[in-house]
Amino acid sequence: MKRSRIAVLIPCYNESKTIEKVVKDYKKALPHADIFVYDNNSTDGTDEIARKSGAIVKYEYRQGKGNVIRTMFREIEADCYLMIDGDDTYPPEFAKEMCNLVLDGKADMVIGDRLSSTYFTENKRPFHNFGNKVVRFLINKLFKNNIKDIMTGYRAFSYDFVKGFPVLSKGFEIETEMTIHAVDKNYKIKEIPVTYRDRPNGSFSKLNTYSDGLKVLKTIATLFKEYKPCAFFNIFSIIFLVISMILGIPVFIEYFKTGLVPRFPSLIVSGVVLTLSILLWITGLILQVIVKKNRQLYELYLNLMRQKNE
Repeated sequence: MKRSRIAVLIPCYNESKTIEKVVKDYKKALPHADIFVYDNNSTDGTDEIARKSGAIVKYEYRQGKGNVIRTMFREIEADCYLMIDGDDTYPPEFAKEMCNLVLDGKADMVIGDRLSSTYFTENKRPFHNFGNKVVRFLINKLFKNNIKDIMTGYRAFSYDFVKGFPVLSKGFEIETEMTIHAVDKNYKIKEIPVTYRDRPNGSFSKLNTYSDGLKVLKTIATLFKEYKPCAFFNIFSIIFLVISMILGIPVFIEYFKTGLVPRFPSLIVSGVVLTLSILLWITGLILQVIVKKNRQLYELYLNLMRQKNE
């Protein structure tokens, strides 16, 4: 496949109400870009509408946004990738600025920040608003960053990021995974405030507030364990240490006073829990060394990829 200067990526599932407008808007905003629509088992003719509107239409039959993004990243060659949704919630006037930041080498990932502009007034699902705040708080605290919008679907990426990003998520957790990967691997991240508009009448979100929200929280916990194992296991190590001390200290105090140990079960449980605490601490240390080694190998992989790309 020929390499595009800019590739606009639109994962779609039943977006027949809006896809024509989205494709035409972004063709106007980025006239030299290639517009790719990847249809994810739509049943409402989204693919045909997109094709007639001038998009390059391809298919991903494994359901889920993460699966679509994985295939897009593997198949498409470009200098800059602009990812948007097909629901006409992201205005195109910010597209050129986002792409220029990538093409000028100022960013590997540009985040279209909805939460600093109109998202909370436009979005009519209050639990979505609450969920975005919770996810933002957790990731910024756990990964020591200050990203304002974690789950936005409006992003621009460099070639290095796209080809070096191992997509593991299958669904809507993909944006969370992208953000954590970029932070952990020290990619250049820029945020620009973008306006957000709610879906038009007749268009419905495919995101389930509760089930997909739980998947996102599970993804955060999993990636925290994998990217920061020392901190993750230390949390549990400290909990077990406190339990051990609560059970064991009264026994030792009584022993020093009387010379007797009347509560052997408490002493035994305290010793077992203390052992578990030490094992968890050691596990975290070992895994942290492995993670550091993997980061070193990842940097070498990026260097090889850049040399091949040149």
